[in-house]
Amino acid sequence: MTAHENLQYEVSGRIAEISLARPPVNALSLSLLEQLIAALGRAAADDEVRAVVLTSSLPRRFSAGLDLATMLKSPADVRGLLDKLYVELAGVQHDLGKPSIAAVGGAARGGGMTLAISCDVLIAGQSATFGYPEIDLGLIPAIHFLHLPRIVGRHRAFELLFSGRAFGPEEAASLGLVSRIVPDEKVREEAHAMAQVFAKKPRAAMRLGRAAFLRANDYGRGIANAVETFCEAAASADAQEGVRAFIEKRPPSWK
Repeated sequence: MTAHENLQYEVSGRIAEISLARPPVNALSLSLLEQLIAALGRAAADDEVRAVVLTSSLPRRFSAGLDLATMLKSPADVRGLLDKLYVELAGVQHDLGKPSIAAVGGAARGGGMTLAISCDVLIAGQSATFGYPEIDLGLIPAIHFLHLPRIVGRHRAFELLFSGRAFGPEEAASLGLVSRIVPDEKVREEAHAMAQVFAKKPRAAMRLGRAAFLRANDYGRGIANAVETFCEAAASADAQEGVRAFIEKRPPSWK
């Protein structure tokens, strides 16, 4: 196992496991995203790795989303974080060349949803919860505008993205966001079992087939616009007030 500041990387049985480890909620800092992208690149370059599992070492937490402190920094800092989460993460997942599985055993919110949905398969524990709470902070979950309507339909996507409400694994599965629901204690085990199924398939067929599948379902051309939309929202007075109110644990005062 290789332990970094914010995550752990381990290869066993031709499966690379990347485990987020930034207490208390795996908030996505620039450092964590850089380490995650590097770990995915490492897995891509390793011919012995045939599948990747992305999970969390924190109980009942997958990722709460972006580190909100960055939202109060300069526009350049916000853009740097979004370039990692939206552009570089999509790029390294696209070029991975092998299946990736998100094992979600707890709460996934905002940017944590972006991490999970970037994978090819999503397995959820019975206690997993999901949501897009950006709107409650004056922010916009812009990248999810690109793919969520394709998965769940325009009207259901709008309701989820603009209500900010949380929802459980059963609803996520009914919407097509989750592949399988398992007991919480079996999430990692089930993800590795599925990864082993993929690992036993012909290498070239998996690589070429996955690349063709991603091309057929490509939304990459809209990612740059998603970055612009998010950064414009983050610079607004609403977002600055919403983020400060959340950090200060008080209701926001919208203008």
